[in-house]
Amino acid sequence: MTDNPTQNGETADSQDDSQNAAIVTRRRALMMGAVTASAVVSIKPALAQTAGSVLNCEIPVPGNHAAGGYIGPDGKIVSPDTPGAFPPAGRNFTGEEVKRAMNGRSLPGTSYDQSKAYVNYIRRLQSGQSGFTCYASLQMPR
Repeated sequence: MTDNPTQNGETADSQDDSQNAAIVTRRRALMMGAVTASAVVSIKPALAQTAGSVLNCEIPVPGNHAAGGYIGPDGKIVSPDTPGAFPPAGRNFTGEEVKRAMNGRSLPGTSYDQSKAYVNYIRRLQSGQSGFTCYASLQMPR
């Protein structure tokens, strides 16, 4: 009975083969869906943790490369006797504080002009300087 042609001209064997192939394809699709779902479940917490760590990272003003230097209004490191220069911050600022300051607020414990100078300093950070990685992370789109 396996060699009897069906309405489409197919044999019963070829029909069974196509049904088996369809079942295998469905199983693979279901397995891929399960793998994808588990990847999403495991990646989402990692992304949330990354976002949280970006806001908790710290930026020293000035960094180790310019210890003892003052910050000019334009964000450049200047000598302490420069008119209009601000002393070192005395503490590190978190990524969250810097992000708010970049959006118009002042850094905590600073005057408007001082905060502006510190933010200008942070914007000038380059690779290899203390706080650069934190600042670069703040620039990444979410």
